This record gives sequence, structure tokens and C-alpha cells, in this order.
Amino acid sequence: MSWKPIVAGVDASPEAAAAAAFAWRIAQKAGTTCHLVHATRDAWAALTAADLPERFGELDFFLIQQAREQVAQSLGLKLPGEIVAGLTVANGRPPLVLNDAVARTGGGMIVLGGKHHSTLGRWLGGSTSHNMVRAASVPVLVTAGEPRDIARVLVSVDVSPAAKATLELAERCAALFGAQLRAISVMEPLPIVPEAPPVDMQEYYQLWEEMLKRDVWPLLRTPGIETMVRHGNVIETLLREVHDWQADILVVGSHGKNLAQRMLLGSVTEQLLNHLPTSVLVAPIAVPQAEMTPVRVGELALA
Repeated sequence: MSWKPIVAGVDASPEAAAAAAFAWRIAQKAGTTCHLVHATRDAWAALTAADLPERFGELDFFLIQQAREQVAQSLGLKLPGEIVAGLTVANGRPPLVLNDAVARTGGGMIVLGGKHHSTLGRWLGGSTSHNMVRAASVPVLVTAGEPRDIARVLVSVDVSPAAKATLELAERCAALFGAQLRAISVMEPLPIVPEAPPVDMQEYYQLWEEMLKRDVWPLLRTPGIETMVRHGNVIETLLREVHDWQADILVVGSHGKNLAQRMLLGSVTEQLLNHLPTSVLVAPIAVPQAEMTPVRVGELALA
């Protein structure tokens, strides 16, 4: 199966430049194109505060041009000039701008640079990677650090319908880089619920393993892939496995929890993005309806 174009969301940060270099490297290896996209502030917001609507076009052009120069300068240290020259700058919120770029280019993956945000910052405003994972209809790769050789890919699955798409993405990724692939399923202890009948944990674990053997592991198409089961907290176990096995990419599925669930509990995927133990590749399993209002998107053509 051929690879579709890669879309890299960028800004002027070192993390974004590293992610763009990673995206370009993936595109080269996959024999496809790489498109750099930056979402900048909408001029309407600034003009509303200034109450100068007649100067919208002038300010809009200035903001886009300024953003282009700043981002291009950062990317120029990591990428060839012809790739940077194709940078698209658009007004709007990053998830909307990046999804628009995916639709426009026929993109098959979004690449972003991972950044660490405070807990309060994520709770109030989230981050581009968190918001993108919630809204994207294509896989999202959140990179950790500089591009490196991809030798080991670790994929985490459970016994839900998400397993199929997650394993398929992991196999494609491992095949592209000629990397070793290991599949893991982590069984967490069931929570103790007051006044609920006790659960036979041994029976629970046995049922889980039977479902893995019957419904999940047969989905793997590549011979010789190592599969394993671990018991414990999912996040702690995956962080330990990534470290001990020195995984270069961790592949997980996004189940698309609703807003209330994310605020109260978060999801395994989003907690992993908070820790970012290595580059994390997220398969879009169920995409919730985006809770975002449309914004005007304007683009500046290259001179």
C-alpha cells in the first residue's frame, strides 16, 4: 500500500523544526511528498480589539508575512530550501488549519513536535498535539526530540475494536523503516466498587488473554512479531516498556473520549502525550465531533 502525503504542523520552536525534519524523512522513505503548514493568529481577533475593521487586509497580510519569516528561519536550519519554500501559512486554529491541509493535499499523516505543558495549561487550553489527536481523521505522529533511526516500534492494544486499526498502522510503520515490531497488551486490575459483587481476578485475566489470542493477535499479518501481556497500570507499564526496550516509536489508538471524560480522567493516549517517553504515533479510531466554530482561513501565496 502506497503512502499518502505527510503534513507537518510547524511553528518557530525547535521542537517543530525537529518534527518537520522527521516528517520530511518519512516522506522521503515512503516516496511521497511533505507539506509544511503553520496556523497563525486570525487578524479578525486583533481588529476586534482595535476596532479598525477597515485595516483588516493590511493587518492580515502583515501577520501572515511575519509568521512566514519567523517559521521559515527556524526550519531553514533543518530542511532544504525547496521544502521550506513550500510552507503554507493560514489563519485559524491549528486543528482546523491542519485538517484543511490534509483534505487539500490528500494527506495520510500529521506530524507535530511534542512539547511539555503544565497540567493547568493542558486543562484550560490543551495543546496542539492533544487537540489534533482528538480531531484528526488520519494518524498523528507526535515526535520527541531530534529525528533518529527507527529500529524498534512498540504497539499497545487492548481487546476493543480499536486493536485492528492500531496494529495495521504499527505494521506499516515498522515495514517502512525495516524496524522490529513488538505488540503489548496491559491488563489493569479492575477497580473495587463498593457494594458490587466481587470479581474473580484470575478469571478476568484468563478471559482477557483468551480474547487476545482469539480476536487480537491473529490480526497481525507480519510473521514473527513478538506479543506479550503485562499486568499493572497502563501508563506506568508502557513507560517502563518503552524505556527498557528502547522503543523509537510507540503506536497507540485514540478512542475519542468525550470532553467530560477527558477532563475528569483523561485517556491513556493523552496521558502518554503528557509524558512523551518517545515519539508517539496515534491511530484515529473514533473521531468525536469537533467542538470548534469555523474560522476564516486565508493563505499567502509564495512570491
